[in-house]
Amino acid sequence: MVAGSFVAVVEPRYAGSILLSGLSVSASLAEPDRFSWSETALFAVLVLASAGLFFWRFGPILRTIVRSKKDADFSLQPIGRRVWDFVWEVLCQTKVIKQRPLPGLAHAFVFWGFLAFALVSLNHLATGIRVGFLPPASYVGNFYFLFAATWALLVAVSIFGLFVRRFFVRPIWLGKKISYESGFIAFLIFLLMVTYLAAFFVNGGGPAVKALWWTHTLALLVFLPLIPHTKHLHLVLSPLTVFLKRDGFSKIPPLAGDEDFGLVTGKDVTQLISLQTYSCVECGRCTEHCPASTTGKVLNPKEIILGMRSYLNEFGPASDMSLLTEGRVTSPDNPPAKYLSMEAAFECTTCGSCEYQCPVGIQHVPIIVGLRRGATNTGVWEDTYGTKLFLALEKNGNALGLSAIERDKFIQKQGFPIFDGTQEYCLWLGCMGGYDPKGREIIADFARVMNHLGTTFGVLKKEKCTGDPARRLGNDLVFQTMAEFGLKALETAKVQKIVAICPHCVRTISNDWREYGIAPEIEHHSEFMARHKDRLPKQASGESIVYHDPCYLGRYQDVYEEPREIVAQAGTLVEAPRSHERSFCCGAGGGLAFLGEESGERVSHVRASELAKTGAQVVGTACPFCNTMFRDALSAVSTAPPQLLDIAQLTARALPETQEMSQ
Repeated sequence: MVAGSFVAVVEPRYAGSILLSGLSVSASLAEPDRFSWSETALFAVLVLASAGLFFWRFGPILRTIVRSKKDADFSLQPIGRRVWDFVWEVLCQTKVIKQRPLPGLAHAFVFWGFLAFALVSLNHLATGIRVGFLPPASYVGNFYFLFAATWALLVAVSIFGLFVRRFFVRPIWLGKKISYESGFIAFLIFLLMVTYLAAFFVNGGGPAVKALWWTHTLALLVFLPLIPHTKHLHLVLSPLTVFLKRDGFSKIPPLAGDEDFGLVTGKDVTQLISLQTYSCVECGRCTEHCPASTTGKVLNPKEIILGMRSYLNEFGPASDMSLLTEGRVTSPDNPPAKYLSMEAAFECTTCGSCEYQCPVGIQHVPIIVGLRRGATNTGVWEDTYGTKLFLALEKNGNALGLSAIERDKFIQKQGFPIFDGTQEYCLWLGCMGGYDPKGREIIADFARVMNHLGTTFGVLKKEKCTGDPARRLGNDLVFQTMAEFGLKALETAKVQKIVAICPHCVRTISNDWREYGIAPEIEHHSEFMARHKDRLPKQASGESIVYHDPCYLGRYQDVYEEPREIVAQAGTLVEAPRSHERSFCCGAGGGLAFLGEESGERVSHVRASELAKTGAQVVGTACPFCNTMFRDALSAVSTAPPQLLDIAQLTARALPETQEMSQ
C-alpha cells in the first residue's frame, strides 16, 4: 500500500467502522467490556485519593477566602448585569478572544472543550464503577461522543499551540520564570484528548481499549489535585470571580467605619480581593497594557495580585503584618521582594487598562487604591509632593495651590454669569479650567460653543476641587471634605444639570461622591457637543486630527464616539495605533500629575511619540490633564510637533469671534 493513500473498506464484522490505510476507525467510542472487582476497587481508591488530594490542597484556599473580611458594600444586585457578564465573558469567552485573538481563541477552544467533556468525564468515571449512563451504542451516546471528539481535536491542537507559545515563543508578558507545572498540565490535557480520540481507532473488548481507558483515567486523576496550587485554579474560581466582581468599572469601595483605613494588614483584605487574587491566570495582559510597567517602572499589576496571594498564603487573612513591605521589618523569613511594594502602588495612574484587559474579573485599581489608602490614611506614605498636594487642597481648595481669588479674576474677565438657578447648566470649571492657563482657554472656548447654541449656563460662585487626586492617592479625609463641600455648594445653588470639560471631575462627581450624597446629573462636554453637533459648524479644512482617548472618559465612562463625532466635524479623523478601549494613558491619572518626576521613561512621552508618528497635523484631546501632559511631551519627541487642541477648541475656531454671554 502506498504511504499516505486513503483506502476505505467496509467490513461486515465491524458494523459502523471503516479502515483508514489498514487502521480501523470506529464510528463509536470503544469502551472496556467489563471490569474485574479488583479493577473497580482500585479505580475507586484512585478516585477517592485524587478527590481527597484536591480538597486537601484547595481547602486552605477556600478557608482563606471565606475567613477574609466581608465586603461592606457588596450586593448581588443588579443580578441581570451579573448574569450577562457571566454569559458574555465566561461562557462566550469574548474578552479572552477580543484582546488576544489567536491565543485567545485557543484558550476559548480549550474552555469550550472542557464544557463539552464534562458529560464525557462523568460517564467515564461512572463506567469505572459499572454505572455508566451514556452507552456508546445508543443514538444519544454515539452522537454525543462524536460531538465531543470534534472538541477533543480542537483542544489537542489548541493546547499544543499554547504550549509552544509559552515555552518556545515566550512573550515577555508571560513572565521570565518558566512554570514546568504548567507544561506538565498542558501535557496531561493533551494526553486526555489523545487517549479519547484513540478510542475511536481500536476495537472494543481488546487490551488496547483497557490500556487507553486507564491512561485517560490516570491523566484525569493526576490533573485534578494539581489545580489548586497552580494558575489553573482559575478553572474553578474565575467563573465565580466574574459573576461576583464589584459592580462598576474600577469602583473604589467605601470604608467600613472609623476604624477602616484601607488595606493595611491581612485583616483588611476582603473576600472579593481574596477571591480575585486566587483567580489570577498569570496571563500578563494587565502587565502588557500597564503604562507604568511598559515604561520601566517598578509597578507590575500582575505582581501586585500575586504578591497579595503570596501574603495570604504566608500570613493568612487574620494577620496583623503590614501588607506593604515598607511597613514591615525585613528578615530572612520576610524578604521584601516577595510581597507588595509601596513604590509600585504609588506608580499607578489608575488608567484601568489592567482591569479592562483581565479575562478573569480581577479589579486591580480598587486593590491598588486600597493599598494607597492604607499607607496614606495611617501616615506610612511620606512624600513631599503628596503632602504639598493635600495641603493645597485643604488650604486653597484646588490641586494647583492657587488662591481662589485667581479663579474669581478669570470669571470676571470672561464675564461668566454666576449660577442662580435660572440657567439650564452649571458649568463646572474644575482645577484645570479655573486655574491652569491652558485649561482656562478650553473653558473659554467651550463657553463660546454654549453661547453659539443659545444654552444658558452659569458657574458656581465658590467651587473647590472634586477631590479626585486625593481619592486616587488614598487620602479619604481630604476627599470627604472636598466632596461634602461640593455637594453642599450644588444643593445651595439649586443646580439640576452640570457640564464639565474634565473626565476626572465627571467620574468623581457622578460616582465617587455617592458615598456622601447624590450630585445632580453631570455630563462631559464631548457628550454635550455631540448631542448638538447638527447645530455646530462643519469645517471643510481637511486638516488631519488624531484623537487621544482619555482613560477617564473612555474606559471609565464608555464615551468613545461622541468626541470622535466632534473631531470629524473639524477635520479628518485619524486613529492612533492604540485607541478606544486600548488607548494608552497620558500619565496624569491617579494623582501622578502632582507627584513630580517619574522613574523610567515618561508615560506622556511614549504616548506623545505614538500620536506624533501618525503624521496628523493636530492632536485632539478631551481632557485638560491629557492636554497638560502633552504640551511639553510633543515638543520633546518631535522637531515639528503637531498642534495640540481640545475638542472644544477645535469647534470654537469656526465660530464668530464675538458673541454675547448666555445668561
